[in-house]
Amino acid sequence: MSLPTFEKNRLIGLVAVLSFGLTSLFAVLLPGALGPLIPATFILGFFVIIPLVALLGEDFPLVESGEAAGESVSAPATTGDPLETLRERYATGEIGEEEFERRLDRLLETEELEGRIDATAADRRESRDRRERETELE
Repeated sequence: MSLPTFEKNRLIGLVAVLSFGLTSLFAVLLPGALGPLIPATFILGFFVIIPLVALLGEDFPLVESGEAAGESVSAPATTGDPLETLRERYATGEIGEEEFERRLDRLLETEELEGRIDATAADRRESRDRRERETELE
């Protein structure tokens, strides 16, 4: 039987929740009998295990490797175009049609907003440049 593996961030969150929860449980239920475990649990979780997971990453025994996480080591780098990435994910069956449509709508809304912001910024730059030229001529 092998140990379960987790994504790095998920494991860090799990350790944090367990450390805080067990520390609180020991402090509330049996502060006299489990007194030494209270600081030990907190220190072990937050100051030993979490930094180890963060530093070691995939080398830590409970952190799954990139291939186990569903990432391909030889996968080509993404082009950075969110629309192309969305199309690829839909084409490979990673997301369904409804999810594709929902994300496409959101992406198009975001691009329209960015276009308006860019146009506003361009208008401001143009008017600032015009004012600077007018003050230079005076």
